[in-house]
Amino acid sequence: MKKMGIAGKRRLKCIHLICACLWVGGAVSLTLMTFLMIPAEKKAVYGIHHAMKFIDDFIIIPGAMGLLLTGLAYSAFTEWGWFRHRWILAKWIVNVYGIVFGTFWLGPWVNSLASMATDIGSAAMSNPVYLHNVDMLRIWGTLQVSTIVFALVISVLKPFKQRIHAQQRKT
Repeated sequence: MKKMGIAGKRRLKCIHLICACLWVGGAVSLTLMTFLMIPAEKKAVYGIHHAMKFIDDFIIIPGAMGLLLTGLAYSAFTEWGWFRHRWILAKWIVNVYGIVFGTFWLGPWVNSLASMATDIGSAAMSNPVYLHNVDMLRIWGTLQVSTIVFALVISVLKPFKQRIHAQQRKT
């Protein structure tokens, strides 16, 4: 397969970094909102949870999908390859986990809070399902942020840099 030139790699890297900023920044913002923005009245409940849904729909999801697509392009069209280095494999695992977990658990919890805020307003704050979903977002959102920050850190540090097949040849 034809490899990407230097100019193409630079453009790809810019897009990849912008997408990473969106995903990490959005996830940190959303998680902090669950801890720091405690609504007291109906309008506040509605506003906070719809702002969270907006961050999820228009910042986190596009960032994560863009990161996945640019990661695929990096693997297919540059010398980094799919699994040449262990840190690349670790990033793939963390990012795919993050997208799957966000899609099937975190996203529905965020959406349910916005729906409850619309339907029952401040009464949601005493609803057991609402309280459970807020707790789940706090716990698992914090874990999600931790894992995607870990992926960001390994992108910069590139630990265990030795190539996987070079390691296998030694054994």
